[in-house]
Parts: sequence; structure tokens; C-alpha cells
Amino acid sequence: MTAKVLFTADVSSITTNNEQRDGHLKSPDFFDISKYPKIKFVATKYENVDNDGSYEVYGDLTILDVTKSIKLDTEFGGIIKDPWGNTRAGFTISGKINRKDFGLKWNAATEAGGLVLSEEVRIHCEFELIKQV
Repeated sequence: MTAKVLFTADVSSITTNNEQRDGHLKSPDFFDISKYPKIKFVATKYENVDNDGSYEVYGDLTILDVTKSIKLDTEFGGIIKDPWGNTRAGFTISGKINRKDFGLKWNAATEAGGLVLSEEVRIHCEFELIKQV
């Protein structure tokens, strides 16, 4: 495969339907958007897992000022022709990271003695590409 994949996310766009939590996530306790406004992923390698279009995508993920290599499982969902004549291909990506590996260390204890946040963060996204002619 010769595809080039580069993804950036504007951290200020975080929305969890809770204004107070959103503000905390954007603060220096977490993403510190004044210093690190973007999250970035650059794919470096693709491996075909089987013949149904499943791939493992390896790449460099940057959160804050930390870049780590990660693996994402990618599933090809198929190709369709939409009502406007465009050719679209659908994909699902999943994986997981340890947030502490990227410098996201804030946590707090609950009254019962447990922690508020897990160290594991699951990544799941679905997207489609439109063929340009």
C-alpha cells in the first residue's frame, strides 16, 4: 500500500457535553491547549492482516510534546457510489494507548479509594474517503 496518512486534531474542539470537564481537559492538567493545540498522527507502515481488507497501521502519535509509535487496527468497510455519483470508501480504526506514556498523568482518588481515570485510552473512529477525479 502506498497511501500517506496524516491526521491532526485541534484539541480546543474537545466536547464531552460537560463544560466544566471540557475546560479541565483543555487545562495544563491534561492537554494544555495554550502550549500544545494539536494532536498529530503520521502513519509509517501498513501490514495486510488478511484478505478481507484488514490492516494494521503503524505510526507516530504526538500528544503534548511526546511522540510514541502506536499500532491501529484498520478495517475496510467497502466502497459505494453515493446519490451524487461520488465513490466513497469506508473504514473503521481502533486501538488503545496508555495516556501516561504521553505525559497525561493527572488523576484523583474517589471517596472509595479508587482512581477517577483509567490509564488506558481506547481509540475508535469511523471515516470515509471520497475519490477525487
